[in-house]
Amino acid sequence: MKTLLCLCLAVCTALAVPLENGKREYSRFIEIPDGDGILHSVDLEEQPDIKLVQAELRDSNNQYLLYTRSNRLSPQTLRINNANSITSSNFNARNPTIVVAHGWLSNQNTNPNPILRNAFLSKADVNIIVLDWRRVAMSTYPTAVAGVPGVGRGLGQFLNFLNSVTGAPFNTMHLIGFSLGAHVVGNAGRQLGGRVARVTGLDPAGPLWNFNSNRLRRTDGVYVEGIHTDGGTTGLGIGSAVGDADFFPNGGNSQPGCATSLCNHNRAFELFAASIAHTHLVGNQCSNMLQVSANTCRGSTLALGNDNLNKRGSGLYRLNTQRSYPY
Repeated sequence: MKTLLCLCLAVCTALAVPLENGKREYSRFIEIPDGDGILHSVDLEEQPDIKLVQAELRDSNNQYLLYTRSNRLSPQTLRINNANSITSSNFNARNPTIVVAHGWLSNQNTNPNPILRNAFLSKADVNIIVLDWRRVAMSTYPTAVAGVPGVGRGLGQFLNFLNSVTGAPFNTMHLIGFSLGAHVVGNAGRQLGGRVARVTGLDPAGPLWNFNSNRLRRTDGVYVEGIHTDGGTTGLGIGSAVGDADFFPNGGNSQPGCATSLCNHNRAFELFAASIAHTHLVGNQCSNMLQVSANTCRGSTLALGNDNLNKRGSGLYRLNTQRSYPY
């Protein structure tokens, strides 16, 4: 009886462990929420709109919207190959530049854009550039996935232009992406040769990314961080390590106070926003994903998120949070 009980516990623990190598497979038909939390049925085997993807590769339709403390609510539009749009704006090359990229079926007005914009501007005088890539993001999910590399490369080219016009250094740039947006900023960092100071993936999207070579990876920036909050077997997040340091709050599968996958998924940007104002979200390093799941991590500590451009760290980290802000 004791042997049977131990076996059952071992099996249950194994089933609860987030995936270390990103080899989870999804069902063909799943539901994925848009930026407003409305669920949409997705056929992961649907063919992408190749014409739209090719058009994005040829002529990026990204919008770059600048917010500063001088224009917190009304963005100024910055345009690639239009130096005047930058020099006549409130962009200050002496301040850090934060880029925020949304996920599928979203735009400049949907989270995490407003919540992160407000968190950063309340903390420091920075340039916030919201990437609106709705033309591709508003297409079918497989098309949006196929379009991510082109969108990311376009962002990288824009940041290179921004650098050439203003002298804003890459080591003061922090690229942040949520869900599909995490892979977008990864591709942008790759376009720039991994020179940006930080790249943060907020619960990087999982469906169609497990074996995708265009996914976020640790060489996309000087320091790359992943925050995983919905990495269960049917979760929306990739659930596996993608960066130099990867955080798995509450084990990385489900979050306190959440009853849905959407709530778990969104908790990534909510935790990150809280980490900008506070320094209390600190993880312990884990030797492996089994320790992450079993909550037995006792290694060195590293703070989740925050706005430190010189942040460094590596490995897997587990922390436990509360159910409501500031967590």
